[in-house]
Amino acid sequence: MDIKKLNQIYEGKAKKVYATDSPDYYIVEYKDDATAFNGLKHGTITGKGIINNKMSNLMFQLLAKNGVKTHFVEQINDRETIVKAVKIVPLEIIIRNVAAGSFSKRYGVEEGRELLAPTLEFSLKDDALNDPLINDSHIIALGVATENELEQIRTLAYKVNEVLKNFFAGLGVKLIDFKIEAGRLPNGEIILADEISPDTCRFWDAKTNEKLDKDRFRRDMGGVEEAYQEIFSRINNA
Repeated sequence: MDIKKLNQIYEGKAKKVYATDSPDYYIVEYKDDATAFNGLKHGTITGKGIINNKMSNLMFQLLAKNGVKTHFVEQINDRETIVKAVKIVPLEIIIRNVAAGSFSKRYGVEEGRELLAPTLEFSLKDDALNDPLINDSHIIALGVATENELEQIRTLAYKVNEVLKNFFAGLGVKLIDFKIEAGRLPNGEIILADEISPDTCRFWDAKTNEKLDKDRFRRDMGGVEEAYQEIFSRINNA
């Protein structure tokens, strides 16, 4: 696709977003910057941006084959991808299959306990408030999303979980939990946006429970770059 990159319109913790000469498309650039605990911890994971870009695009293509509409259009190079211009719904959409991280701390559940059903949580995307949990009533009352949009988001999240959980099981990996984001197209349709990577998902080796995600950075476990490379290698060789 012949798209020209223009000015930067957004920079987040892990990505930069650029306008293009078409109002229908943006260009996303993935960075090696790493943060945790809502930006309190900072660092660099060498090669992370390349892995997250390529892995996200592979996951978006897999999901598209399974009926999930995404913002992915075309990968330009190792770090940059053309995506559909969407307005991000300011929610972190979290699906949990196994207790871990903040869920375990919040409810006093041992990490690694398989949940009886996939659990959907919403957090309001607001760094100043530390991304607080928010329920359906709050979301609708505050105008974050409509009831119809919430229903689309729920359907999207559970479908993503179903597809990815099965896919990673085939790679000998447990999909513990993940965070996704949704975007509105100009016609109001809700589609999957953001990324799917070791930054936004918890992956454990199915046999050893070795962590293959950003928890290695969060918890100063070491082997961060190797973990990112390992999960990407399994996907690339699938």
